Amino acid sequence: MKLKVSCDLHFESVESSFLILMLRPFRGQQQAINNEVYLIEPVIPLIETTDSFGNSCQHLMTAVGDMFINTSAEVVVAEHIEVGFGACFVAIQHLPYDVLPFLLPSRYCESDRFGDLAREITTDTLLGYNQVSKINDWVRASISYTPGSSEFPLSATEIYHLGYGVCRDLAQVAIALCRSISIPARLVVGYLYNLQPMDLHAWFEAYVGGCWYTFNPTQQDPKGGRVIIAFGRDAADVSIFHQFGSGCQLNSMDVRVDLLDNRPILTL
Repeated sequence: MKLKVSCDLHFESVESSFLILMLRPFRGQQQAINNEVYLIEPVIPLIETTDSFGNSCQHLMTAVGDMFINTSAEVVVAEHIEVGFGACFVAIQHLPYDVLPFLLPSRYCESDRFGDLAREITTDTLLGYNQVSKINDWVRASISYTPGSSEFPLSATEIYHLGYGVCRDLAQVAIALCRSISIPARLVVGYLYNLQPMDLHAWFEAYVGGCWYTFNPTQQDPKGGRVIIAFGRDAADVSIFHQFGSGCQLNSMDVRVDLLDNRPILTL
């Protein structure tokens, strides 16, 4: 299916500030990008970089006053995601080197605190994909998905005790549970077709059976129509902007995902 995705942001600066933005769709991962637009008003010099996870980043210094950023792209993605019940657990010594970092505890995914709970959730479950599916279902049933409930990132431990959170929060609880039983897991941020309410969305992927599988604890059934912006260990790696200095604030953000063509082209 072909989607048009867009994100419009309005920043206001009382003094010049340095921003690292992450707004371009990810190159690869079986999504084909067409007709991409990236506009900044007023025109400001921009430096393009790629981080250690392969995400596209944009560095800039804001000017004093208003700044408007418009990004859009037409992207061909899969209409459905792959389901892999029975996909096997991969022993740590056989994991690719680039997958190993997604086993470790991180700022918002304290996996070293979730081992007992993860083993309880996955008791008598086939190792691998089936364990992740059990964890995904448990998070959906146990942590209330409440859009707009958190203005800043909380850790998996905090959300577990709080009992509710935004999409990012639920994904990070699931990631911490997976890592605690030696299943690599990573956070993904991007667009999701037909998401309600519309916003940028976060979900997670787990590495089993030799590949990454998509899971989403905020949804009852797995859905395609996903445009990936970035991957990372947790929210610290995939924020759409990092601000250095206190002189700049985000006043508004408008996200849209429109269907241009629903002919199936790719399968993930």
